[in-house]
Amino acid sequence: MTGIGAVIAAVIAFIVTSILGIWMIPFLKRLKYGQSIKEIGPVWHRKKQGTPVMGGILFIAGIAVAVLVLLSSSNSFGLSGMGTERPLIIGGMIMALMFGLIGFADDYIKVVKKRNLGLSAKQKFLLQIIAAVLYLITEYSIGNQGTTMTIPFTNLQPDFGIFYWPVALFIIVGTVNAVNLTDGIDGLAASVTTVVAVAFMFSSKVVGYTAFAAVSAALAGGCLGFLVWNFHPAKVFMGDTGSLFLGGMICSIAFGIKEPLLLVPFGVIYIVEALSDIIQVISFKSTGKRVFKMAPIHHHFEMSGWSEMKIVTVFTTVAAVCSLAGVIWLVSTMR
Repeated sequence: MTGIGAVIAAVIAFIVTSILGIWMIPFLKRLKYGQSIKEIGPVWHRKKQGTPVMGGILFIAGIAVAVLVLLSSSNSFGLSGMGTERPLIIGGMIMALMFGLIGFADDYIKVVKKRNLGLSAKQKFLLQIIAAVLYLITEYSIGNQGTTMTIPFTNLQPDFGIFYWPVALFIIVGTVNAVNLTDGIDGLAASVTTVVAVAFMFSSKVVGYTAFAAVSAALAGGCLGFLVWNFHPAKVFMGDTGSLFLGGMICSIAFGIKEPLLLVPFGVIYIVEALSDIIQVISFKSTGKRVFKMAPIHHHFEMSGWSEMKIVTVFTTVAAVCSLAGVIWLVSTMR
């Protein structure tokens, strides 16, 4: 009955997140913690000016409560792997919370100090490196990781040796920032991450990490609870508080079940969003020309006439198809 833990975790995270919004959103409004809309953004986004930000606190609380319940009541839920997975889950949650705190500091500077750019790029990058390194040190001390990574859709398991750790660091920091870039229109990051979380829930079960399957379910439940308030037209934004936390959670699950490169098929939308931003910057700085009408790429489609609802639907569908392909591949390797 290992599935009961996943169901309970998802329900707890969903209920706590969605109900907390009833009080938290008006509270954020009273504090005037509203989003500042950049002048360079789509003109129609200006009507979102003042929408409460830092809404990521909602699902951070919901997911944290669900995980705490799992950690304290694992025997009741039949989570046979909780004993060995407990330190990995705790370490992963701490990393995700550290990323959430970095995001909170960034949001606070933006909305309270009225500095629209928040933390400087160097400050944010340094703090992210510290959070990721501390997590990897925990992984090393627990002995959870070898130095090999399985490349999805192949039989290749290259041994990175000492280079495993910088590669892992790159994956974590890159993924966290890619999730952050995906959070640009109502419901997009939460919808895509729900799909990714469900994919990791099944993958965790396939590779024998039952407790991580429940943690993945909690992540999915928290995202769904947040969509109650964030679906178009959004009543609250997750801000960097939420998007950086989500990136940290996804990475903690991927590394916790020893399948970090599943982030490639599962996180294809995150990768495309990040690459579009990188391509745009390189092109503009080197040639003075833009490849996209606006980056990240979801804004390109907005400028091309797609509605926010259409973008969310298409991007989430793509994420679902790629994630399904990744899960099917993983199942096939277990035979």
